[in-house]
Amino acid sequence: MKKFARHAIFYVGLVAVWALLAKLKIWPPYVFPTPWGVLEALVAGFKDHSFWIAIAISMKRMLLGYALSVFLGMILGLGVASNKFLEETMGGLLVSLQSLPSICWLPLAVLWFGLTEKAILFVVVMGSLLSVTIAMETGRHQIPKIYKMAGRNLGARRFRLFWHVLLPASLPYIVSGLKQGWAFAWRSLISGEMIFVSLGLGQLLMMGRDLNDMSLVIAVMILIIAIGYIVDGLVFKTIERHLQQKWGLSPAT
Repeated sequence: MKKFARHAIFYVGLVAVWALLAKLKIWPPYVFPTPWGVLEALVAGFKDHSFWIAIAISMKRMLLGYALSVFLGMILGLGVASNKFLEETMGGLLVSLQSLPSICWLPLAVLWFGLTEKAILFVVVMGSLLSVTIAMETGRHQIPKIYKMAGRNLGARRFRLFWHVLLPASLPYIVSGLKQGWAFAWRSLISGEMIFVSLGLGQLLMMGRDLNDMSLVIAVMILIIAIGYIVDGLVFKTIERHLQQKWGLSPAT
């Protein structure tokens, strides 16, 4: 209850400051809309189903791109961690490429795939792939050697050693990379949808800009933030709590 009260006080105060600034009209209403104007835009968007359609299309792209990046990233990360040559060559390249903003991949995507779904999917995959790969590699390297020795002494070899010993031990690092990869993929998706006309939340953002409707823009931004918060809270934080309790990193509740 205390945590809920703190959150309620904070957000009520934030909305109150927002309403006060809007009422003072320091900026024109079309530049700085009121909270109730944004609320009306939210209600209207759900009422005419445009928000539902945009959310469904964006989440479909997101899940497909993220699943591909996780699959490819885990394979690539294991390959780099298991091969000295790949670790010394590709490992440094992966770290360098991760610093590249995902939007930089969009010109290549458009040139290679045109203004299609494949271009957006490519940007999403590239936005998430490197985080998952590096997390997989890091998790593989951070496992204490005694785990591997213990597994071998108990008769585990190759796949059984990996599946029953190495993979569970590296899960905290992998989940952290998956969480970061989801955030990068989500941002990459919205950026890709904003560049060219395609149904989705990114298109609604650009529509609000073209119509000079700042209430719509902020309403869509709130939706994007809310979806990211919900996925993080329901999926990744739940997994992290389970792993922390299992490995004794936090007291069980």
